[in-house]
Amino acid sequence: MKVTSIQPTPNPNAFKFLVDRSLARPGASVAYSRPEQAHHDVLAQGMFAIPGVETLFFCDNFVTVGMTAAADWRAVAERVTRLLESHVPDDAPAAAAAHATAPDAGDPLARLPQGSDPALLSRINALLDDRVRPALANDGGGLQVMGLEGKTLFIRYQGACGHCPSSTTGTLMAIQNLLQAEIDEELVVAMS
Repeated sequence: MKVTSIQPTPNPNAFKFLVDRSLARPGASVAYSRPEQAHHDVLAQGMFAIPGVETLFFCDNFVTVGMTAAADWRAVAERVTRLLESHVPDDAPAAAAAHATAPDAGDPLARLPQGSDPALLSRINALLDDRVRPALANDGGGLQVMGLEGKTLFIRYQGACGHCPSSTTGTLMAIQNLLQAEIDEELVVAMS
C-alpha cells in the first residue's frame, strides 16, 4: 500500500492520509473513537499504538487520523505513513473485513429507535449521501445517522468532523437548512 497524499483538514488536530487502495467497502466507513473499539482491526491497533493518535476514521481510500493537541504532528505523520506502507492487507479492504459486524455496518434502518419513519429516514439518507457526505469526506470526515425521533434527526460526526468546531455550529446548521429546504421544513438536526 502506498500513501499518495497527506492532507490537512479543517480540523487542526486531524490529517487525512490518502492511499492507493481501498481501506473500506465502497460507500462504507468505520470510525474508532477509542483503541478498545479496534480490538479486531490490526491496522487500527497499530495506529492507536502511535503516541498522540486519538481517533481514526476509515473511508474508501483514506484514513483520517485525529491527534491530541500536544502530539508531534511530524512524528505521527511519519509513523502512520510507515505503518500504512508496510501494511499487507488480506483479500478484503483493511477496514471492511474487520467491520462486517461493526455497529455502523449494514442497514441503518435496523438501528432506528421505535416510532421512527423509515420512508422519511430513507429520503434523508439519500440526500445526505448525495449532497453532504461527499463534502465531509473531502475534508476527511463523515456523519452517521443515529436515529430519527419525530422530526428530530440525531447525527454523529466522524473523522476530522468529530471534534472540529465548525462541525458543531456552521455545518450542523447547514445540514438542517438543507434538510428543511429539500425534505421537511420542520426537521431539526441534533448531535447524538
